[in-house]
Amino acid sequence: MATILNIDTAISSASVCLSRNAQVLRLALNTSEQDHASWLHGAIKNVLAEVELTTKDLDAIGVTTGPGSYTGLRVGLSAAKGMCFALNIPMISLNTLEVMGHAVKNEGADFFCPLIDARRMEVFMAVYNKNMDVIISPCAMIVEENSFDALLSLGKILFIGNGTEKVKKIVSHPNAMYKNSVTTAAEMVGLSENKFVEKKFANTAYTEPFYIKEFYSPAR
Repeated sequence: MATILNIDTAISSASVCLSRNAQVLRLALNTSEQDHASWLHGAIKNVLAEVELTTKDLDAIGVTTGPGSYTGLRVGLSAAKGMCFALNIPMISLNTLEVMGHAVKNEGADFFCPLIDARRMEVFMAVYNKNMDVIISPCAMIVEENSFDALLSLGKILFIGNGTEKVKKIVSHPNAMYKNSVTTAAEMVGLSENKFVEKKFANTAYTEPFYIKEFYSPAR
């Protein structure tokens, strides 16, 4: 029976979820993206204290490693690495888009397309089928009117995440469904538990954020 701390700072809402045996014990959420770094460690301390546990009771730490916010990914992964090294416990790496897809996998659609808002008309996206098999691997896409025509001709696609508005504006098809829901670290619980049981651990020293695209900073 594993006690796992799940950390998600990849998107605008950061969250931490403490789980045991794939059951949520406590969840904390922060909706202010600018405060993720200062909020995170206090939130971890609080969720543990609420169930009278300490970091020494943790068996592993799960963390979303991207794609997502460049700063947010670094914040979450740095915290997870630091704790794993200090506690000598394994780290579990989860793809942000896969977590988002699993959050809605039981809803009535043939395909699930999580979308993370990027610049202009660009999104980070992936497509999964009902069995959560990868149909389109995580990538960056410039959304155009016919971007999803081939899949939409095969069945219903549920678009989810904060990038849905970009798609919704230009993709009108009877098989297109939209849900701008917020995914939290609670949706990581089942995935991180499965990886723990299967001992699919990340390399704590060498795991890096999965940006998809390199960080760009305009010259000053």
